[in-house]
Amino acid sequence: MNWRTEYKALFWIVVLFTIAFFMPLEKALFRQSIIDALELTRWYAREHVILCLIPAFFIAGSIAVFLSQNAVIKYFGADAPKWLSYSVSSVSGVILAVCSCTVLPLFSGIHKRGAGLGPAIAFLYSGPAINILAIILTVRVLGWELGLARIIGAVIFAVVIGLIMHYLYRKEEENKAATQFVPADEDGRPMSQTVLHMAALIGILIFATWAEPAQDTGFWATVFAYKWHLVILFSGLLAYSLVYILNITWWYVLAAIAATGVSAYLVPSTPMLVFAVGAVSLGVVLSFSEGEPADWMSETWSFTKQIMPLLGAGVLVAGFLLGMPGSDGGIIPNRWIENIVGGNSLGANFFASIIGGFMYFATLTEIPILQGLINSGMGQGPALALLLSGPAISLPNLLVIRSVLGTQKTIVFLLLVVVLSTVCGLIFGSFF
Repeated sequence: MNWRTEYKALFWIVVLFTIAFFMPLEKALFRQSIIDALELTRWYAREHVILCLIPAFFIAGSIAVFLSQNAVIKYFGADAPKWLSYSVSSVSGVILAVCSCTVLPLFSGIHKRGAGLGPAIAFLYSGPAINILAIILTVRVLGWELGLARIIGAVIFAVVIGLIMHYLYRKEEENKAATQFVPADEDGRPMSQTVLHMAALIGILIFATWAEPAQDTGFWATVFAYKWHLVILFSGLLAYSLVYILNITWWYVLAAIAATGVSAYLVPSTPMLVFAVGAVSLGVVLSFSEGEPADWMSETWSFTKQIMPLLGAGVLVAGFLLGMPGSDGGIIPNRWIENIVGGNSLGANFFASIIGGFMYFATLTEIPILQGLINSGMGQGPALALLLSGPAISLPNLLVIRSVLGTQKTIVFLLLVVVLSTVCGLIFGSFF
């Protein structure tokens, strides 16, 4: 018998029993916190899952299949032009759509096989920091200001941190072996076809989630009035891509279109349900196909089963701890949040950066947690500071990075992330 394993099981049994035994159900605050957690989860399910997350999962799966990681990694070598290697590595998060867990073995592999320290560090930071799923949800939930600031800040951080790390250890880099990891070239479809396919998916996502503007007239209002017509237009482009680019059997695609059309005829006043039928039909078509379409569905499902349970748990925890948007807070009083990270002081931004640097955020869970913090009084500056430091690094990540780079480089990397996040939060908070 493995007593170490048994003691671990005993520990969790005792913890869960203690929580259940001392659960203060008689307290009104505790009961309200549970209700807030469930209400926030329902709100997320209604507002963000069908129109936002589902198409985002399909986009992420498509990126994983149709855009070669090797095509990006081969530009990280020490012999590659600096402008090229840092440009590629700083936006790799959008291209590869990796999470903080997935990026670690990729980073370790390219570093050990000859990638320069600077581009490798830029890739390490950028990968999870501008994950396409996280960017989409950030804009959707927290607003375009934080979403845009997150994109710009993450790209700049990746380049600046990589360049500083390269400068600090330039002698070591100069003495590094000249062997570089250059992946073999791959024969693939023309880039124009890949662009068309991705444009169809992104167009569907953009217009399906197009929010109603404050004014009833103007360009944005006109787009909103015709948003579902535009979704249909891009869906037609996707159907073309499925048949003529991915070579899926045409009557599979026709059956999916028919199923979606029937649902639109039966419930024309519920476009969200029609959209869900279309997404399910696409999934069925891909599942019954072979080759790249099947791989696309497999990657999409992999993202879904990895992220959805964690996101659901994160929403529940955020609702319980911090309450619903507009409420007085959950189990944690708003005044505590306001005292620590309210406003835009140096201490508030530094504290948010430190917490983000060590706290582990499962992919996308930083968004509902941060939303709860903002509703509880967190300033916009500290919110951005946490967004820039939190998803990119964590205590578990730092332990793995230390095994690759060593203690000193890991500490320097952490300090650079914390300091830059604090400064960026201060600047952003002074304007918003």
